[in-house]
Amino acid sequence: MRLGAPIFDEYTGPEEWVAAVQRQGFRAAYCPVGNDQPQDVIRAYERAAADADIVIAEVGAWSNPMSPDPGAAAQALAHCQAQLALADEIGARCCVNIAGSRGEKWDGPDAADLTDDTFDMIVESVRKIIDAVQPKRTYYTLETMPWMYPDSADSYLALIDAVGRERFAAHFDPVNLINSPERYFHNAALLHECFDKLGPYMQSCHAKDALMSQDFLVHISEVRPGVGTFDYRVLLAGLARLDPDLPVMLEHLPAEEYPAAVAYVRSVAAEIGVKV
Repeated sequence: MRLGAPIFDEYTGPEEWVAAVQRQGFRAAYCPVGNDQPQDVIRAYERAAADADIVIAEVGAWSNPMSPDPGAAAQALAHCQAQLALADEIGARCCVNIAGSRGEKWDGPDAADLTDDTFDMIVESVRKIIDAVQPKRTYYTLETMPWMYPDSADSYLALIDAVGRERFAAHFDPVNLINSPERYFHNAALLHECFDKLGPYMQSCHAKDALMSQDFLVHISEVRPGVGTFDYRVLLAGLARLDPDLPVMLEHLPAEEYPAAVAYVRSVAAEIGVKV
């Protein structure tokens, strides 16, 4: 298992990027370049990462192929294809997006999102993305989400089966699955279920935490690791058993909060004897 997080230091080339990653003690990193870069630049970063034993965890394709606006949906599909091609070129473990929403907000909840029709639309869009690129080294993945597919281990397995493409795999964001008091209070059981069912497909994992307030009705907030009640001992031990190179990537924090988050994850890992 390899820990990583966003890099805030400026860099102008592969050597400076590697130095910035290593200053933080990370062995995994987000993709350092965009798909607009020349092939030789992309390959230079790939070589630098390999030489420094840094795993490029993921290339983000954040967009909405499910958009109710046909033009926006087509643009998102093309963006996903370009980002998947970049992931394959640079040797990232995966290209990741969410399935997308049929509502006004690209990543927000909509009544149409958890329906059979939308499930079929997701299958079609994922096939179009993978088939256009034909990746050889990387995988296209969908991040688990609280209010759109895949919203559980079972719905993810159903998508994998329906898509039917070898290069479709899983991106695990366990905190995104904490969408009810039951899952909140029994998150360890949820983790065990996901490891049992999705473990062979996991290519990258986001590390966050969850905290439920006392407000009425149910309010569950995303917080930095160590502030909430997520069972990091179960999470890190389970991930370590799957793949020694599986990236665990911190995200969604102000820059000043990352050191505390990193320290917490490393402290739990040391406590249970897991190398990060």
